[in-house]
Amino acid sequence: MTDLAQTPLADTGGRSLFQLAGMRFRRNRAAMAGCVMLVAIALFSYLGPLFVSHTYDQVFPSYVTIPPSLEPRPDTSALQEVMEGIAGRARVTLKEFAIDGETFTATITSDKPIDPRATRYFDRANEFRDTKVVATEADGHTMTLSGQVSREYFPFGTDSNGRDLMVRVMLGGQISLAVGLLASLVSLGIGVVYGATSGYIGGRVDNVMMRFVEILYSLPFVFLVVVLVVFFGRSFILIFLVIGAVEWLDMARIVRGQTLALKRREFVGAAQALGLTDWQIIRRHIIPNTIGPVVVFVTVVVPKVILLESFLSFLGLGVQAPLTSWGALISEGANNIQSAPWLLIFPAIFFVATLFSLNFVGDGLRDALDPKDR
Repeated sequence: MTDLAQTPLADTGGRSLFQLAGMRFRRNRAAMAGCVMLVAIALFSYLGPLFVSHTYDQVFPSYVTIPPSLEPRPDTSALQEVMEGIAGRARVTLKEFAIDGETFTATITSDKPIDPRATRYFDRANEFRDTKVVATEADGHTMTLSGQVSREYFPFGTDSNGRDLMVRVMLGGQISLAVGLLASLVSLGIGVVYGATSGYIGGRVDNVMMRFVEILYSLPFVFLVVVLVVFFGRSFILIFLVIGAVEWLDMARIVRGQTLALKRREFVGAAQALGLTDWQIIRRHIIPNTIGPVVVFVTVVVPKVILLESFLSFLGLGVQAPLTSWGALISEGANNIQSAPWLLIFPAIFFVATLFSLNFVGDGLRDALDPKDR
């Protein structure tokens, strides 16, 4: 009996509210699938360029608006025609042409002695590289060349300028996700504090603060952007600052409405009886209880911000070429939907997948953080 009495009890400490919310969130399969999709898209956008030899601004004149394919370019059957075109630009005649694996051999002739620097014409083409003179005959009128066939892969095809669309989609994902998240964080930080303060204090302070919000609502968004661009110049940081400075207005009104309902609750009265200051009550009780609606709204703001960034880029106030974003790629693809539908399909797939994932994650967070379910 003594041994049993002295045995320490197992640690049965309770879980915090955030731990319980995390457990409910992990049980939501749709929300977890959305998280996995968002992580996959982020890894594709930010780590994908490390495994691709092409750059986002690299132009391939020989591969303009080619459809997506997993086969290497160029096709072996088309190399003969390509070589004849290069020989014509070099003002020589192609006599023989043969391919052995990844190596080509060509014999060219001319009425005049051929300058060895003519090999530059062959290296300038996207199909060949490392061209060198193997032999010279007939006092320089005949020359044998050898080099490597340059194989390129374009799984997403190329755009109208001959740039790899897959790399462009990766770059667009980097900019769109960064602008969406940063602008949403700006609107979240300003809107939550502003709305909670206005709703909790109430009275004349609330009246003045809300009239200021309505004044900002009346200002044209494009006019505000143009003024800021004129004063501060065009930059990537300015994009998400401007968008975030506009989107916080909706956030503030939502949080204010939640705060007006929360400040009459019993736990707020108990906090006031304990002597907590207004800022302590707002920080400890009001803001945490508005997380559910706020998180759901943030998941809606991110794709909206991405579209706003696309609108600014279209007006020449956002991301400029050769930089791009998903919105800019979708806009470009919509103009070429009949001749090159892949220019619209691939960026739209990533944008729609991000949109659905954010909605699923937002619903999961709303259910997990809902105070009524605690």
